[in-house]
Amino acid sequence: MGRSVMGAREEILARIGKAVARAGDVEIPRDYRTTQQVEDLVALFAERVDDYRAIVHVIPSAEVPARIDQIIGDRRVIVPDGFDRDGGWTDLNTADGVVTGCAVAVAETGTIVLDHGPGQGTRAQTLVPDYHLCVVRAGQIVSCVPEAVARLDPARPLTWISGPSATSDIELNRVEGVHGPRTLEVIIST
Repeated sequence: MGRSVMGAREEILARIGKAVARAGDVEIPRDYRTTQQVEDLVALFAERVDDYRAIVHVIPSAEVPARIDQIIGDRRVIVPDGFDRDGGWTDLNTADGVVTGCAVAVAETGTIVLDHGPGQGTRAQTLVPDYHLCVVRAGQIVSCVPEAVARLDPARPLTWISGPSATSDIELNRVEGVHGPRTLEVIIST
């Protein structure tokens, strides 16, 4: 009749184990760049975020609260604990959007990273609503991904955002809002 599935599995794993054991230890080179010289991190980050079809505002930090109020208007938004703004919705079923800060942002890729610490909300709060307004302080922007990773705690839940949620089908028809907010708006506080 033939071998059982478990027997075949065990045989394959044993053969792989023998092959790996003969190979010995291999040193993996770690000579990739971990920093990058960027003349203006804020300008590069703003350009890359804009490339992703996000709405970008670069404004002085003193103007941020008023701009948030102006942008939010009558929207029912979730304002996570620890974000420096009063009020907000907590019901995902009725919220139009979410307003958060971030843990770090990457200029080279235009990526925002949330570690869901204070002011960043839960994963559900940042992925379910159709609109996300994220405030990024200039000091949170690093040049490249290795710099961002070095600032993050790998034990925390991380959400990496590179523009509004989007996907394309086999005919390359772009659909936004499938796996997260359809609209991403970013305030870069200088």
